[in-house]
Amino acid sequence: MRIALSQPSLFEDSPKHEGLSDPESFENHLAQFRCDGKATLVSATTVVLDRRSLAVKTFVNEFWTSRQRAAHSLHEVSYRACFKPQLPRFFIDRLTRPGDTVYDPFMGRGTTLLEAALLGRVPIGCDINPLSKVLVEPRLQPPLVEAVRERLSMVDWTANEEFPEDLLTFHHPDTLREICALKAYLLRRLEEGPLDSVDAWIRMVAVNRLTGHSPGFFSVYTLPPNQAVSVTAQQKINADRNQIPPRRSVPKLIIAKSRSLMGDYDESTRVLLNNVAGRHRLLTEPAATTPDIESSTVDLVVTSPPFLDVVNYAGDNWLRCWFCGINPADVNLTILKKIEDWRGAMTLVFAELTRVLRPGGHVAFEVGEVRGGRVRLEEHVIPCGVHAGLEPVLVLINSQAFTKTAACWGVDNNLKGTNTNRIVLFRKPRST
Repeated sequence: MRIALSQPSLFEDSPKHEGLSDPESFENHLAQFRCDGKATLVSATTVVLDRRSLAVKTFVNEFWTSRQRAAHSLHEVSYRACFKPQLPRFFIDRLTRPGDTVYDPFMGRGTTLLEAALLGRVPIGCDINPLSKVLVEPRLQPPLVEAVRERLSMVDWTANEEFPEDLLTFHHPDTLREICALKAYLLRRLEEGPLDSVDAWIRMVAVNRLTGHSPGFFSVYTLPPNQAVSVTAQQKINADRNQIPPRRSVPKLIIAKSRSLMGDYDESTRVLLNNVAGRHRLLTEPAATTPDIESSTVDLVVTSPPFLDVVNYAGDNWLRCWFCGINPADVNLTILKKIEDWRGAMTLVFAELTRVLRPGGHVAFEVGEVRGGRVRLEEHVIPCGVHAGLEPVLVLINSQAFTKTAACWGVDNNLKGTNTNRIVLFRKPRST
């Protein structure tokens, strides 16, 4: 089946930043941007491309500040290495109109897609990890909390068909029985066909409550929910903290988290999501091969690829995969150690993005500093995009101190991980 993404707009609003899709206008906007009176620093990122130097204008500021981080409550699910909703909003708001199509080929937890839908754009997403669709789709069409409550009352919480005793390291025996009963219920429903919106929502919430660091999770205290530590590592945490897994009620916590996610889900949100309902598409495919998306039909791409081998997605998600009946070994994730291999893989992705992007459309490609800051991936991304036929417009660097979440991982400024959002903005030539 082919997905036709060019659709007439359902909206009559004018874009908030009229005319910024023109590269020069966007550059001027960034150059004049002020954060608490702080001026944007303008410099250049220089790369060697086919034996010649190419300088790309670079703009540095705090383009989305800590005070601007309050995002819609539907975003509040955890996934490793995801960016803040303000990042895609910055580009969607300035480079597209309501009704345009926004695409993320590495959708992860779906931050770009949900933000696009909340802004009245048509979201398209792709991720080779099937967990992404589990996390994203229910939040694009949320059910009523009362429907969730009613469905949970239909689950036989004693009908567990398995009881993996190693998970007692994380969960109280009665809690584990409820988790296994819910898993069995959902897998039986899947055998009958695709989950309806209520069951899909319950699965999504349960996946995000399996382990965590507060009483709102099914587990004893452990690391944040975007990484499930190994059983052996959790045994050490339990010993160090002198803790045993407390009794948690799975249905009660699912209801509580559902209410939290729905905190901002008012009538205006419902209307926005209904306006794009049925037009969004979620693919489970390699980002470099998406034949279901027609050529020249995407207006904007906002994405962030795997940063070499910085994050072990399979290791982080082993418990989530178990709950969903997914074999992590069957998921061919892009985890590359050598920068040359990573550049080769990204060039193939860029070639596919060039194909699906309409002439004049943009790609906002977010990367970061890795290997202790020695490797700045934007310097490697620019040649990938150019070789695929895109024009590098600029580099935007959102410079910000680490968040509380990053600090709890023991990440120090400028020493490990990513201290900045580094986005290379490309444009597809109109003559292509």
